Amino acid sequence: MRRHTARSVKPLIPIALLAGGLIVGCGGEQAGSHGTDSDSTRHARARAVADAWAGSQAAQLWAKGYFPLAEVIQLPDNAFHTGADKEAYATQNFVLDATLPTTGQREGEAKWKGGGSLRLPLMSAREAYDSVARGGNDGPHLTVTAAKLGETTLLTSRGPATVPAWLFTLKGYDTPLKRVALSAMKAPKAPIAPAAESPSDELWPLQHLVEVSDDGRSVTVLAGHGACDDGPAVDVLETDATVVLSASITGAKDGSCTAQLLYKKVPVKLARPLGDRILLDAFTGAPIPPGRS
Repeated sequence: MRRHTARSVKPLIPIALLAGGLIVGCGGEQAGSHGTDSDSTRHARARAVADAWAGSQAAQLWAKGYFPLAEVIQLPDNAFHTGADKEAYATQNFVLDATLPTTGQREGEAKWKGGGSLRLPLMSAREAYDSVARGGNDGPHLTVTAAKLGETTLLTSRGPATVPAWLFTLKGYDTPLKRVALSAMKAPKAPIAPAAESPSDELWPLQHLVEVSDDGRSVTVLAGHGACDDGPAVDVLETDATVVLSASITGAKDGSCTAQLLYKKVPVKLARPLGDRILLDAFTGAPIPPGRS
């Protein structure tokens, strides 16, 4: 299977093995041919997760639902102008210099470019603002000077969708900060239990999805590791219906080490675009959540 390390991720030419809908990119080797027990175990676990989801009720619910694959807060163009503004956003330190609008509209509609729509509860301007502006300190801040209901495009598990969004005008910026006004539906229960009660170097849960590339041919995930190793690696197993990512930790060193959890962004190349396939974590057996939802 292909492995992508956070320290050095080199483009690999995938070899596709088309058998029973399975596509496995292996960097020149067939899946499981690395000759290590950990590789074989990860592949077997990924295969079990893919098989459990295939045709399951959870997969059917997922295909009909609204599940973002991108952050629901979209920044203004050219954000941010200064380091202080960047710090203010990171600490969610905002000042409201406007009256938040009210609306009698209780539902909003997600409309997919490929067809289909879904009506969902619409969050108020206050709820949207509070989800963005949770800070309240004397440090740098961003000032909201106006707010109105509009719409934006968001990547979801069913492809790009047009969704309602609250548009917050920020002082000093020509385009608004957008906060999607629909909350994601609760993900269906995974049809398979987690791989273990606790993670190990050989199989580690992923933190969250960072982004899907514009062409869908790669995904970036946030993976954890320790202070005394060479960083995380992510293997990928693709089927017609799923993409299963298996995270592990490479180069773990013996001896005492500080107990801290570090994170790195790991890009993973796919043999073909993600499309509406379900992106799954091999450890949890569940869909990988987006960064901020």
